[in-house]
Amino acid sequence: MKGPETTQPLSSSIGDYLKVIWELTESGAVSTTDVAARLSVAPASVTNMFRRLQEMGLARYERYRGASLTPRGRREALRLVRRHRLIETFLMEHLKYSWQDVHEEAERLEHAVSDEFTERLAELLGHPSRDPHGDPIPAADGTLAVERSRPLSEASAGQRVRIAKVSDEIPEVLNHLGERGMTLGRRLSVKEVRALDGIVKVEDEEGNEHVLGESLARSVFVRDASDPARDRGSAGSP
Repeated sequence: MKGPETTQPLSSSIGDYLKVIWELTESGAVSTTDVAARLSVAPASVTNMFRRLQEMGLARYERYRGASLTPRGRREALRLVRRHRLIETFLMEHLKYSWQDVHEEAERLEHAVSDEFTERLAELLGHPSRDPHGDPIPAADGTLAVERSRPLSEASAGQRVRIAKVSDEIPEVLNHLGERGMTLGRRLSVKEVRALDGIVKVEDEEGNEHVLGESLARSVFVRDASDPARDRGSAGSP
């Protein structure tokens, strides 16, 4: 049963669950196991939180099927995502954090600031549409741009692409890509995509060849190099 909406601020743990559910699925239900793995907690703890979110009217939970966000839960998740990605942008543009460090710092800060702070930050930054990793920043009204990029692992040999987004979940991946100049906006020629082991070989604009394993190729998201669409992003964006 859906509980009454509350005007009290959500705890940091509830906010983290909402974001993870939103990140893992935009339709259907997300499993207890998937959320437990993402948050490094016991499945029993996830089950208890799913029930709590349902009581708060933030999620729908069905045993053995998992949880999905209600419209209100999705709004709350996107509000936190907006705050997180704006903080990341501020840290990189104004405090000179590296793109591999901003995610963890933003995780700590997002629960300590208000919505008013978030909107003042957006104004200071000029209302960017993308964060330092290329992820779209939800608008203040909760709308989110449609993502047109796809994993590099899904490209075809002979294509010319440009990097539009990179996964920020693993700092080591960002370190690896940054050291090789594989940053947002970089144009690449796809030389080979091996079905057997998922290895992707690309060549950058300087003629340097890069070999990416399957997991790394899935962490880099690209658009066609000829795609005229250009989002007004943050520092480091195309």
